[in-house]
Amino acid sequence: MLRPALRLAVFALLLPSSLLLAQNPAAPVAKHVLETSPEPPLQVYRDHSIRDIEAIGNRNVGCSRGFGNWYGLERQVAMGKQYSEQVESSSKLVKDPAVTEYVNRIAQDVVRNSDSLVPFTIKVIDSDDINAFAFPGGFFYVDSGLILAADNEAEFAGVMAHEIAHVAACHAARGRTRGQLMNMASIPMMMVGGPICFAAYETLTVSAPFTYLKFSRHFEAEADFLGVQYMYKAGYDPQALTSFFEKVKGMERVKDSKVARAFATHPQTRDRIEKTQQEINTLLPPETQYKVDSSEFQEIKAKLYHDSMHRQSTGRPTLHRMPSLETSPAP
Repeated sequence: MLRPALRLAVFALLLPSSLLLAQNPAAPVAKHVLETSPEPPLQVYRDHSIRDIEAIGNRNVGCSRGFGNWYGLERQVAMGKQYSEQVESSSKLVKDPAVTEYVNRIAQDVVRNSDSLVPFTIKVIDSDDINAFAFPGGFFYVDSGLILAADNEAEFAGVMAHEIAHVAACHAARGRTRGQLMNMASIPMMMVGGPICFAAYETLTVSAPFTYLKFSRHFEAEADFLGVQYMYKAGYDPQALTSFFEKVKGMERVKDSKVARAFATHPQTRDRIEKTQQEINTLLPPETQYKVDSSEFQEIKAKLYHDSMHRQSTGRPTLHRMPSLETSPAP
């Protein structure tokens, strides 16, 4: 006769496994493991394409002159210089050497880790607008309000990296080429009379400087894509750019928000933010340490704020307050 303990063991083997699991809640359930989404695999490219991180600076990201871009680098530099003169004639530039040296140094570090084929000239505009913009040929302007709005150096570098990407990918030249191609398509063929003389047609189109900064959604997405690569290559946490975009997204509900107005031409849609995050997760190998902030950035930020308060007390137009995106309403 089987002993009682042995009979219980045999009986347990004959029970359905589901009943045993019910009697033992601590037992692992296989389906829970299957439902867990794994992290997206890191994708490595070694083809000198726009996704090849190791080839940054030695790859073509869209500046090749041809059907898609009628503007060579020399023409882009001349174009940007002309527009920069217009901006400076109507703007007040920050002359403080500590501020200009710091901003120039941070921006040039990102430029060195980009695909840009032109040198950059960086200047700071004394304005409470929260923005930065760059003309063809590397003429780059940073509003002092952007420095005050950024919470740390990585966010500041990220916004600059986005604008540097527009220049590195020749978005202004490519965008103007596309616009002129569309205009030409509307010209009756009988008026063309043979090969199109681009130089003659070009004189018929007159554009204001900031027309070049209204990029298509495709170019904005590409600038996001390249921007996170450039700031990552420069040693900054790429998450800082999406963090700043999230704050901008939260400010869109405030109609009078300077952040909302500054980014009106390239709104931070949820899809755009999520796509940028996905690219960070799948293309950029995580580093053990990133540059996020520095005491120097906070000192420059405090200096600009102090100067703005001093000018306000004298009655001259200036920055009204130190903006903080952390207090913006949630999306």
